[in-house]
Amino acid sequence: MLFILWGHAKTCVWTQCFFLPQDTGLLLAKEGERPEHSTVAEPVDSSDPTDSIKKVKLEVKERREKKQKVDEDEIQKMQILVSSFSEEQLNRYEMYRRSAFPKAAIKRLIQSITGCSVSQNVVIAMSGIAKVFVGEVVEEALDVCEKWGDNPPLQPRHMREALRRLKSRGQIPNSKHKKILFS
Repeated sequence: MLFILWGHAKTCVWTQCFFLPQDTGLLLAKEGERPEHSTVAEPVDSSDPTDSIKKVKLEVKERREKKQKVDEDEIQKMQILVSSFSEEQLNRYEMYRRSAFPKAAIKRLIQSITGCSVSQNVVIAMSGIAKVFVGEVVEEALDVCEKWGDNPPLQPRHMREALRRLKSRGQIPNSKHKKILFS
């Protein structure tokens, strides 16, 4: 089933369609795709709607094949990179891949803050964001440890200094003082 998008990017209108009007250039997208992944269709003769549908299906198929090729290239590059890791780097990478925040705890935390239930996708996204945040804090703490001439393992003072530095750079919002956006 195809859908057509027309209008400006900010005021888009989706409609189900099986043929294209003759004098308009429209954006076509498969159901569930975003407009930025769509292609502009050239005006076609509305007397034969099957030609336009075939053309769009062909374009979608070509796009899928191209994406699959890019994915295969990325997998191959990643395999080459991982194969060149030392034993310590490989262990560290495995621990990074396995580490995750407990989904139940994240869900409970989000629900206690928002006061409403959240979907599993929100929980997964927040878990990923939390993992990236912790990685940035630990990386900054390792820089602090190195700059101070200390050796790992990290101490709480390294973590506190890393948080202070990230806050001073504006990478962590100050939660104690709420800004008034509109006054």
